[in-house]
Amino acid sequence: MKSIYVNQAKPGDELINEVFLMSDVVRRKTRDGRPFILCTLRDRSGQINGVFWDIPDYIDSILRPGIAILISGQINNYKNALQVNITDANITDNVDVSELLPASHRPIDEMTTELREIIEGLNQPWKELVSTLLLDPAFLVQYANAPAARIMHHAYIGGLLEHTLTMAKIADYLSTIYPYVNRDLLLSGVLLHDMGKTKEYAFDDEFGFTEDGRLVGHIVRATILIETAAAELDFPEEDLRNLIHLILSHHGTHEWGSPVVPKTLEAILLHQIDLLDSRIQGFYDHLANDGGEGSWTNKSSPMHGTELKIPPEFELD
Repeated sequence: MKSIYVNQAKPGDELINEVFLMSDVVRRKTRDGRPFILCTLRDRSGQINGVFWDIPDYIDSILRPGIAILISGQINNYKNALQVNITDANITDNVDVSELLPASHRPIDEMTTELREIIEGLNQPWKELVSTLLLDPAFLVQYANAPAARIMHHAYIGGLLEHTLTMAKIADYLSTIYPYVNRDLLLSGVLLHDMGKTKEYAFDDEFGFTEDGRLVGHIVRATILIETAAAELDFPEEDLRNLIHLILSHHGTHEWGSPVVPKTLEAILLHQIDLLDSRIQGFYDHLANDGGEGSWTNKSSPMHGTELKIPPEFELD
């Protein structure tokens, strides 16, 4: 059981066998050849940098990304950000993973209810297809708990569903602004576009790629799942083709992994909505993980390629 979380940490706090998930382990040497490591320590509330000076060989040999680790040391303020000065580290198997993996601030049950309401608002045959795919009880558990990404944005339990629901709100609104939009097609594409990520990511102890994620990928996997369900439901061929185009093109460019680029109104909208929500949440996530106390982030955002200005009202949860 953890006694202190990252979002509660303050300079001067002493850590004694406090459990974290270790990531981003970088091994370095001082100018006189003494080994040390830089790392990131995570729990469900956020992440914090760590440094271990003069690290013993027997500890250095066990440290790697993705392990649960018991950390002892002191929290200091280094370059306007919190950092753990580690004095001891030990691997542990006795850990509740829910204490370590970040999760959406929105309750899963609340988001699942919202998902059902959106699906209920679809017309046939879209409602039947999306219900068959997403509301299967076993699949829904995976869909509701999966992250939307490993890093960058919505990289937490429930992130995929949170990302999808926000996109659905934007899509529904834009369908009332722009003429000629097929609302059912667009919303179905939003709800299904990332469903393959339930097979792409493993999140038992950290967010990593599965074998399916490495060899197939979520775009292809979603296409297979949708076409299989559509065949069993005798879904209209033209509607299916348009829906599959949305799935295949939602990354926008070949360089970003889309087999085809958006060529329909709904596909263009889906790509832009996906891009918008991922970039905005990526902004929030970087602020939350940066740990800075000034008006700008200490580190450059890997998504936005620059330091980010922190809104005056922004508060860490």
